[in-house]
Amino acid sequence: MPQMGESIAEGTLSKWLKKVGDPVKRDEPLFEISTDKVDAEIPAPAAGVLAEIKVQEGQTVPVQTLVAVLETDAGATASKPAPAPAAAPAPAPPKAEPPKAVPAPRAQAPSAPPSAPAPAPAPALKSGDGDGGVQTAEQRLRTKSTPLVRKIAAEHSVDISRIAGSGYAGRVTKQDILGYIERAPAAPAPGPRPQPQGPGAIEHPAVEPWPGDRVEPWSKIRKITADHMVMSRRVSAHVASFFEVDFTRVAQLRAKAKQTYAERGVNLTFLAFIAKACAENLRKHPIVNAAVSADSTIYRADVNIGIAVALDWGLIVPVIKHADELSLIGIARAINDLGERARTKKLLPDDIQRGTFTITNPGGFGPFAGIPIINQPQVAILGVGTIEKRPKVVTAADGTESIAIRTMGMLTMSYDHRVVDGADADKFLADVKKLLQEFPEGAV
Repeated sequence: MPQMGESIAEGTLSKWLKKVGDPVKRDEPLFEISTDKVDAEIPAPAAGVLAEIKVQEGQTVPVQTLVAVLETDAGATASKPAPAPAAAPAPAPPKAEPPKAVPAPRAQAPSAPPSAPAPAPAPALKSGDGDGGVQTAEQRLRTKSTPLVRKIAAEHSVDISRIAGSGYAGRVTKQDILGYIERAPAAPAPGPRPQPQGPGAIEHPAVEPWPGDRVEPWSKIRKITADHMVMSRRVSAHVASFFEVDFTRVAQLRAKAKQTYAERGVNLTFLAFIAKACAENLRKHPIVNAAVSADSTIYRADVNIGIAVALDWGLIVPVIKHADELSLIGIARAINDLGERARTKKLLPDDIQRGTFTITNPGGFGPFAGIPIINQPQVAILGVGTIEKRPKVVTAADGTESIAIRTMGMLTMSYDHRVVDGADADKFLADVKKLLQEFPEGAV
């Protein structure tokens, strides 16, 4: 299990891309993992044959845990002179072992519950598969966390399963448990009732399926997205402003520069212009680039713009760091790179952290406008509607008016009215609109 960032202590093996006996090429995707921060495909470190799978799909194990044995030509040659010794990865050399190794955890599962109730999560983590048949993958994800989080929970007599975590599939992070302890009254901290103003325990009511219905359990990423969205609506006072923008000048500049950008390997989109306009103005309107912490406002020093990416299996928001320091082509290149790596599961944990403002672009699917939910702990999110040609009343320099065909689009910004007043939001959007309608040709 690879280390996917300094703060990542464990990972969930979500899917095997190869089965025992399959040949594997070097750097070919071997399995998928999920951590608190990101999903990723893990490539094979060498060419060979997948001889044994030690960690099953859905299991969560500490980093550096042995998850599989890959038999290579070099390994087979090295094992011939000394077939008898019991090497560290003992099950690897014998040919007869692999088939038995896979079902072994299941066979031992019935005896595991008595030795691994709630008081003993640490030994289960050490063994890696000691609770494989006792709990579902979802239950393990909800109750397992890093050793530090479990230590804090034990010291404060907190039941982790009662906390709605912001980590992967609802797993509890250090920030979650510290926030829970700070919000909860001292005596009934482990009690069943969630705090009304905090994230609390998020319950999704059960509904009885009818005959013929198809019931599809949520994926891990869908579960954490659902919990996060409900939590955000609870926490922030959502208000939205709508601004119609004339993108005709941007469309003209894009048409002129698109081929030049393509020759440099960059796809120039309307979204790049919008992200650039936001980056230029977030520094001028720091309250929109802020975060709420208890009863204080944190004004972020960095301008890091998250770009929501819709994937077949869910939604993820990679972040363009220091966006205000990038040129238009730099932002366009970052959007292309992060989007491609999100779709191919090549993002690193750092790629989706430390966002200060988010842009979501459902306009590519055709909606005129929408009202997005704030990406906590940020205080604002910009939604981009479809950009298309529409009739528009235009005023000439001499004051005469006419109806012309213009490239129009709607920008919607949801903001947290606890700290962002309507005037603050509208001034920011007005400046974004002005820059887009008067975008300098020299900046393209």
